Amino acid sequence: MKCVILQPSYIPWRGYFHLIFKADLFVFYNDVQYDKRGWRNRNRIKTPQGIQWLTIPVHASGSMKANTPINNINISWEQPWALNHWQRIQYSYKKAPCFPLYQDYFLDVYSRNPETLADFTIKTTIEISRLLGISHTQFIKSSELTDIGGIRTDRLISILQRVGADHYISGPSASDYIEKEKFNDAGISLEYMSYGYPSYEQLYPPYEPYVSIIDLLFMHGKDSLKFITSVG
Repeated sequence: MKCVILQPSYIPWRGYFHLIFKADLFVFYNDVQYDKRGWRNRNRIKTPQGIQWLTIPVHASGSMKANTPINNINISWEQPWALNHWQRIQYSYKKAPCFPLYQDYFLDVYSRNPETLADFTIKTTIEISRLLGISHTQFIKSSELTDIGGIRTDRLISILQRVGADHYISGPSASDYIEKEKFNDAGISLEYMSYGYPSYEQLYPPYEPYVSIIDLLFMHGKDSLKFITSVG
């Protein structure tokens, strides 16, 4: 069984969904330390003014311990961020050819009021996967698994063994710290992703590959998956 273990992210880019597509089981790694400057609560979109960040506010960093896990991070609802994000998305993509197909879905997304960041990002990621036509992949959260020991590579292997996986798919940057010999010893094969994707038509040139999946979805709709699974 092919497995991916990855932290939940906010409306992630297409490489994230390529990992989901390649996996039989995708494990949201939601009980590891929250990284304040990562992709857990933010992503980028194209606008007429250029690339802009959409960031979900979370409760002030001073109230979080240094090792707070992702699934314990609460959204700050004191700010009207959801309305702001939806308005910026509408403004930026209302002229995209497939925007009308998904407008009602995203209106619903930004009408939700979950307490935790992970609840919001995991649910939307699964739903967008299905919108893209990825139907075979199963999803679980690492926090749902019991008797998982170790740290770093040892913990990844413990999760893989717990779910019965024999093949692990990782992003390329992890090759700098994954201990490959431990995968060999555990009888688990290791694969690193390649992200050489073809370009696609976008609003507001020049072309920018590293933006949220919604850019591709609004431009190409039900044909989006071929721009995810085809690597140049």
